[in-house]
Amino acid sequence: MQIRHSLLLTGTAALGATGALAAPAGAQTLNLSVTIPRLSVAEYHRPYVAIWIEKEGAAPRSLSVWYDYDMKNGEGTKWLRDVRQWWRASGRAMKFPADGVTGATRAPGEQKIAFTAGKGPLGQLSPGNYTLFVEAAREVGGREVLRLPFAWPPKPGAQVRAKGSSELGAVALTFGK
Repeated sequence: MQIRHSLLLTGTAALGATGALAAPAGAQTLNLSVTIPRLSVAEYHRPYVAIWIEKEGAAPRSLSVWYDYDMKNGEGTKWLRDVRQWWRASGRAMKFPADGVTGATRAPGEQKIAFTAGKGPLGQLSPGNYTLFVEAAREVGGREVLRLPFAWPPKPGAQVRAKGSSELGAVALTFGK
């Protein structure tokens, strides 16, 4: 399953004739691949996953949160605080479900998300050094955080990779036009 989020990832944009903000030609695309490992445990639960970016001196921005959002009376949100680092960084200030950010938990395997210049929770990125975080927490399981540092604006085709050891497998961040 491929989930697509549209995010404004460019530092400049042009105003159209109507005064509306338009994405520039050749806008950047951020492609993220997150592998959720298949664990051999008797009672397997899909992990809750949060994806966000941080830049020193700027507020963290949540990009995607995978959890049991369709539980009766919003009960799935009470376990979001188990995704601890994200929860402290920006999760506790959010209202759920968050439009454009909330998604269902994912099955084991490679999960792909594409963020394309234009609109979404990211907004504009000023030039500088950023870190993309992927954190997973699982009931009757562990917790793991991976960090992928990148510079903005990126060079087309640039890649950043990380590998988890328990709750996350390979994570890859690539940039394109």
